[in-house]
Amino acid sequence: MFDGSLEGLLTSIFEVFERKTKDVNLVEEYRYRPSAFDRNIVISSNSEKANRVWKGLQKNISTSALRDFYQCFLSEQEGISQVLLDFACYVFNNPGKDIEQNFGDKNVLKVSQVSKQVYREKHRFEAFVRFKSTSDDIYFATGEPDFNILPLLINHFQKRYADQKWVIYDMKRNYGIFYDLFSVTTVTIDADELKHKLKKENQALSQTEKEFQKLWQVYFKSTNIESRKNTKLHLRHVPKRYWKYLVEKQVEL
Repeated sequence: MFDGSLEGLLTSIFEVFERKTKDVNLVEEYRYRPSAFDRNIVISSNSEKANRVWKGLQKNISTSALRDFYQCFLSEQEGISQVLLDFACYVFNNPGKDIEQNFGDKNVLKVSQVSKQVYREKHRFEAFVRFKSTSDDIYFATGEPDFNILPLLINHFQKRYADQKWVIYDMKRNYGIFYDLFSVTTVTIDADELKHKLKKENQALSQTEKEFQKLWQVYFKSTNIESRKNTKLHLRHVPKRYWKYLVEKQVEL
């Protein structure tokens, strides 16, 4: 088992090859369930070993396949670490072969499928993030994405909102990304402090922001043609789990 980090996963792949271990069941520490019949080995993250594996993957698969590998890791799905281990073993055991399009292999297929799910969530989140301008001139947004997609959002929002400070906070995983006009860093807020912050959010909003929210709600309501309402189609494009974070949907809650 490993600590659940990408570095830990790559280190585990290195250790499997170095020890020539067979029949490995790779799991994260928080998912491990002891068994009297298992031999438990704890893998400590090692940056040097992890870098060697990452460079090896870069050498043997395309940039898009490497991105799929990373996005698959960010899915945090149960069993995905084992899939990525098996995928990496397949890559390294077949050097020089174009294996990333071999969807007859269950792990190649799984990596492709999960990566598409993560990318779809990233794309949706880019569209559904709603910043609120607070009185301290920081734009603050919250959400609960299905997957750990915040690292994938950095490039998009850093380019789009380069002239303002902002925070996007993942409520499910209790961490966020903060842009200070120069760089993006990871931040965490104490659960009680965050709860208090959100409770006081309306008082902290700038007056301009409050007026803009009202205007946006009125606009959204006025452009909604009731006779053409298609709830099923709407839910497909805007799942209900996002609604509580969308200013324009507050009129429907």
